[in-house]
Amino acid sequence: MKKLINDPADVIDEALRGMAIAHPELRIDHTNRTIYRGDAPVTGKVGLISGGGSGHEPLHGGFVGRGMLDAACAGEVFTSPVPDQMLEATKNVDGGAGVLHIVKNYTGDVMNFEMAAELADAEGITVESVLIDDDVAVQDSTFTAGRRGVGATVLVEKIAGAAADQGRSLADVADVARRANAASRSMGVALTSCTVPAVGHPTFELSDTEIEVGVGIHGEPGRQRLPMQSASAIAELMLEPVLADLDFAGDSPGVILFVNGMGATPLIELYVMYAEYAALLDKAGVRIARSLVGPYITSLDMAGCSVTLLRADDDMLRLWDHPVNTPALRRGC
Repeated sequence: MKKLINDPADVIDEALRGMAIAHPELRIDHTNRTIYRGDAPVTGKVGLISGGGSGHEPLHGGFVGRGMLDAACAGEVFTSPVPDQMLEATKNVDGGAGVLHIVKNYTGDVMNFEMAAELADAEGITVESVLIDDDVAVQDSTFTAGRRGVGATVLVEKIAGAAADQGRSLADVADVARRANAASRSMGVALTSCTVPAVGHPTFELSDTEIEVGVGIHGEPGRQRLPMQSASAIAELMLEPVLADLDFAGDSPGVILFVNGMGATPLIELYVMYAEYAALLDKAGVRIARSLVGPYITSLDMAGCSVTLLRADDDMLRLWDHPVNTPALRRGC
């Protein structure tokens, strides 16, 4: 294993220390491993928190800031944060308008966020929760009951964060987050496995001539293992089940096309894939309204990519275009 770390046991704490130095506009609670926007709580604004296992950076901490999250809780690598972290974050971002929890559909995340919401409610804080479950690869997996939450997480955090930044109510912010999730579908492919620092060897075996279609962000198995193919063939394999699951060519201003890198895939390859997806969407009569390309929800050092389509309405597109200022996504500020 070759990694730029000191001790695997210290990697999360040391990464958070580095983040605090690199981004002094944030406030980091090192005891609870939680990243806050520096001005949280914002009076009168709905607070947004999310979180999950580390190893998916920049998700979630990289999306803390104006126009997105107010706080993000970091768990151990590929392991959910604990309810105490989430409760503390909920209390610290409550500006009097309530708090929205954005939760990826993984068993540990769901259970711990539910417990934190119950504890917050007992302390008089109103909490709404939105579950992200956009992965069409498999219905149930090792980590979930139902579909996994993957690429749509970034899109929902952006759209809901903009709605909160506009001063909308908790009910309205939760509603647009749920609508965005319901309008999103994703599929991933792995070219290699990933290596968890504390484990020291690949999570699963994948030969140099194989790919895993439908892989999860923790290395969970996908739909099928196939021989390595061209970018155009892989793009078609990935997009076909996405388009089959939801009508993206219907009455809509268009889709947000998100091509995401899993951690070890260079941008040159992601743009090759973007061009392939764009051609397939054009052939299917699907209009691209907005785009996002880059490694935004990763799986440590896994090579591969995912594709997410969000069938947007006019409100979602306005929220997508709303200014955002976070370490990993910044425009209009």
